[in-house]
Amino acid sequence: MEQNIIQNIQFLLAPLAICIILVGIHCYLGLHVLARGVIFVDLSLAQVAALGATIGIFFGYEHHSLQAHFISIFCTFIAAGLFAFARKHERTFPQEALIGIVYALASALVVLVVDKTPHGMEHIKEILVGQLLWVTWSDVLKTFLIYSGVAVVHYLYRHPLIESSFHHKGSVIWDFIFYMLFGIVIASSVKVAGVLLVFSFLIVPSLISSIYCKTIRSKLVLGWILGTILSMIGLALSFAYDFPAGACIVVCFTITPILALILRIRGTS
Repeated sequence: MEQNIIQNIQFLLAPLAICIILVGIHCYLGLHVLARGVIFVDLSLAQVAALGATIGIFFGYEHHSLQAHFISIFCTFIAAGLFAFARKHERTFPQEALIGIVYALASALVVLVVDKTPHGMEHIKEILVGQLLWVTWSDVLKTFLIYSGVAVVHYLYRHPLIESSFHHKGSVIWDFIFYMLFGIVIASSVKVAGVLLVFSFLIVPSLISSIYCKTIRSKLVLGWILGTILSMIGLALSFAYDFPAGACIVVCFTITPILALILRIRGTS
């Protein structure tokens, strides 16, 4: 009995480690996204990254191959440039509208490309919720190194990036740099966790922490703790009841702000 428990824990360690890494970078980026008022930019960029991976598969590359990954990053860079340029023309063309249009376009193109590839439905499922339980320690290391590089750039240039997001004083160049770094993270995240889980990691911890905390540091700490706990609960439920891990964690994450809203309404009534 004890041996089975130890084996189960060992099996879940790599998926949990990748979840903690994802929460770490996405919670911080989520604060930027909320400050910019572009809530669905993550979903849009994630779908663009998924389109890139789908194009790679169409040309014969494996889903987790380096070639497919670079195609995903290239596609997100194109979208990043478009979003950065559009921010300066907000009055003429609302950025949120453009984000929705890009999401719809990428989603439709994914369907068209998948229709011409073998095992298309399996690819669609992996795009949405990923294959979290089959993450290896090699995946964990590669993801950690990529995110560490992005985190270093964010730290070195934190002042102009924070000014651009939180005080709306940035230039097109800094907007593009932000979205470019964001695209690198999203392309790597979607490959591991899928579109829906990436969106949940980005928005939920940062949203909940923004309700209860004032400073960026306190928001990050609460967001990281909350995201880690929800990831552990989702993985445990997935393993115990044989649910798809990605979908189970998405439910745990997305139901949390709904419950928080209900409790807040009851507390003020």
